[in-house]
Amino acid sequence: MNSLAAQSLRLLSTFFACGCFSPWTACRMWFCSTLCGILVGIVVPNGVFCYGDSSMVLQAQEEIIEMKDVFSVKLKRRRFVGQKKGGTLLGITIFKCLNKEENKLTDCAIHLNNLSEDHCHSWFRHLKEILNGFQNRPKSLKVFVNPSSHKREATHVYYEQVAPLFKLADIKTDVTVTEYEGHALSVLKECELQAFDGVVCVGGDGSVSEVAHGLLLKAQIDAGKDTDYIPTPVRAPVPLGVIPAGTTNILAYTLYGIKHAVTATLHIVMGHIQPVDVCTFSTASKLLRFGFSAMFGFGARTLALAEKHRWMPSNQRKDFAFIKTLADLKPEECELSFLPLQIPQEDSHESDRKKKEKIKKKGSKDQWHKIQGHFLNVSIMAIPCLCSMAPRGLAPNTRLNNGSMALIVVQNTSRTEFIKHLKRYASVKNQFNFPFVETYTVQEVKVQPRLKSGLDAKENTYLNAASAEGNYPWNIDGDLMKEASEVHVRVHPQLINLYGVNTDDLESSQASCNCI
Repeated sequence: MNSLAAQSLRLLSTFFACGCFSPWTACRMWFCSTLCGILVGIVVPNGVFCYGDSSMVLQAQEEIIEMKDVFSVKLKRRRFVGQKKGGTLLGITIFKCLNKEENKLTDCAIHLNNLSEDHCHSWFRHLKEILNGFQNRPKSLKVFVNPSSHKREATHVYYEQVAPLFKLADIKTDVTVTEYEGHALSVLKECELQAFDGVVCVGGDGSVSEVAHGLLLKAQIDAGKDTDYIPTPVRAPVPLGVIPAGTTNILAYTLYGIKHAVTATLHIVMGHIQPVDVCTFSTASKLLRFGFSAMFGFGARTLALAEKHRWMPSNQRKDFAFIKTLADLKPEECELSFLPLQIPQEDSHESDRKKKEKIKKKGSKDQWHKIQGHFLNVSIMAIPCLCSMAPRGLAPNTRLNNGSMALIVVQNTSRTEFIKHLKRYASVKNQFNFPFVETYTVQEVKVQPRLKSGLDAKENTYLNAASAEGNYPWNIDGDLMKEASEVHVRVHPQLINLYGVNTDDLESSQASCNCI
């Protein structure tokens, strides 16, 4: 039996020996043997449960509370108005993470009454010791808040919904409210990350993309890597947490299955960690950035046009850009080269790491495939990219950490057929079941735009809206990037840890999109 459980057993014997059974409403410790040691929980008959998210009080017959679901314990005191310290001790309060419907999490307060100072402090001390034993739970976080995201609600979301839970869980925070684009990146480059257990971003997809890129770039700098050419990048040293405060919030939906700040915060507090694949986007001479997904063509031109109209409200700007780009729908002429993912059949019983090593070695010997033509949109995604407009995901056949990317190619077609394809994302039907849509599972992709000449160059003016002449827009995780030359995209398995759960564990969403 481990020392933590032994201490709890000693506490339990003291608890009953002192005759505290009745005042504590028959609270007792509960143990369950596991392969890893002893799982400690509490059985509370006739307990009163206060749910923080809905202020609901529930009278329960008996509740088994596993300590893995508890994130805080506090001494409960009665104080007079204005009194900040001391007060009459009433017992202890245990704060639990509660699973609700539709992937939502909320906090639940359980009050245990006892007027004995000695008994309360003993239980408080030992329960704190148990909570401190959970290794993945952060004690110190670096937080970035983008006050300009969406409806400028990120600051309110953080201080009203997120910060109180961090304080309740005794998590220390160092908060930076960003003042300009690239602010978080510049701070991360100089940040001593060893002082923190994780990094948190409160904002939209663009803000999260910047912080994730900065976190991984800092890891390469600390490892002494050449940041212009990184064929094998090192992993991020600390996990990244995402608090949704934007419009689309693709990464938050993919990690939590819902846009809900309290749910995202509790995943961070509870230390729920998922390793996630990351892509590098580079030219022949330099690394452009790290990212999880990218779009070239329609998705990128829509974002570029929206960025030109930032004076408009967020929702209006994006709707306008979408409709305008759809009305002037034109394809991009480019050459796509990709290296298909090859999975050896004989490796089915080997470990994931050995599989990935063999895939990498085998892939280096395979030939590149090439496609040249006119494409309305090209998507390259290492994660499923769930959102309210695409509840199954923009790339439903990939996963967070399967070591591959989904390459989705939409060839030139009529506007009517393209709209039918877009509408499928909001339904349960297969959005790829069209003759002009092709999908591939790949390890690497190269996208080489073909510049037009003559009269076509006039048409190219709109295709490259919001970019300098000769530059093509890219939509990388909701962030605009402009590049004229060939872009090489590689996937790097499990390069970063994110706070959240596996996509397969999420409940299916019934969200739908009425934007078309």
